[in-house]
Amino acid sequence: MGREIKVMVIDDSAVVRKVMSSILDRDPNIRVIATASDPIFAMEKMCKEWPDVITLDIEMPRMDGITFLGKLMAERPTPVVVCSSLTTTGAETTLQALAAGAVTIITKPGLGVDDFLQDSSDDLIAAVKAAARANMGAVRHTAQARTPPPDSDGPRTAMAQTTERIVAIGTSTGGTLALERILTELPRVSPGIVIVQHMPEMFTAAFAARLDSLCAIRVLEGMDKQRVLPGQALIAPGGKHMQLVRSGAQYIVEIKDGPPVNRHRPSVDVLFRSVARHAGKNAMGVIMTGMGDDGARGLKEMHDAGSFTLAQDEESSVVYGMPREAVKVGAVDRILPLSLLAGAIMRGSVRS
Repeated sequence: MGREIKVMVIDDSAVVRKVMSSILDRDPNIRVIATASDPIFAMEKMCKEWPDVITLDIEMPRMDGITFLGKLMAERPTPVVVCSSLTTTGAETTLQALAAGAVTIITKPGLGVDDFLQDSSDDLIAAVKAAARANMGAVRHTAQARTPPPDSDGPRTAMAQTTERIVAIGTSTGGTLALERILTELPRVSPGIVIVQHMPEMFTAAFAARLDSLCAIRVLEGMDKQRVLPGQALIAPGGKHMQLVRSGAQYIVEIKDGPPVNRHRPSVDVLFRSVARHAGKNAMGVIMTGMGDDGARGLKEMHDAGSFTLAQDEESSVVYGMPREAVKVGAVDRILPLSLLAGAIMRGSVRS
């Protein structure tokens, strides 16, 4: 048995508080120490006993979740799991919470709490355990280092010609801020990029749009048969797998249904394996912060196919799970801090 994780549940719905507490208390390593209907009540209770992890709703009375997050991260950074309704309208607000320092997202239903109990209990428990292991120093540092939007002196369009070079990136917990850090540092003349970020359905489109507004390159949610172009990054849509294929002299992505791989859809392994098969030595693979081992075996296939492979280092990772597993299986050529990954992508290193 591991260390007990003390959790506080903050949500204005009494039913959601009850259900989430019931789910979490089933795990012998988790104890819900308190619940609160809004952040004001929560702060009063936190003065008596501080939680290891907080689950947080965003839209609440008296103080919204974004404001609370700002106060929390400034005064005493604590791992936060955002619990947000699965709606397009709520996606942008949830992404603001991630940008403010929340570790990860769990979706909850607007209706049908019983279904939530049955379908999402494993995800909720896994998210809390991942958050408990989060490197909050990396969260805070990455949030503080966010790059402002680049100045623009003209329309941002992907370069017209294709390229043989492909960069495939896989990440999960802590990856939203890490991706923002990397992509905002890339110039318009950059290789075509394909990305899997573990994120629920309905959130990836808003995430891509947010990054697109901040970056010199174009950032889009990937669509089936969409061409991969220099100066452009395609993010796998939530709830679908994304694969790279070659069409003549061009690369395109295919968006497919299918069962979860390593408990994820989209899966990093699915993307990496397709890149190994269709791009090989013309590709670079980057595995970043995240819980679990999704992507490790796929990155090894890329490595064995001649791709140059990178892993984010432990110190800059929010959760050093996915990179660690990739290193363990011999999939990684170089381990770099987050601050050096964009430069490595642009240098286009090749294996000796």
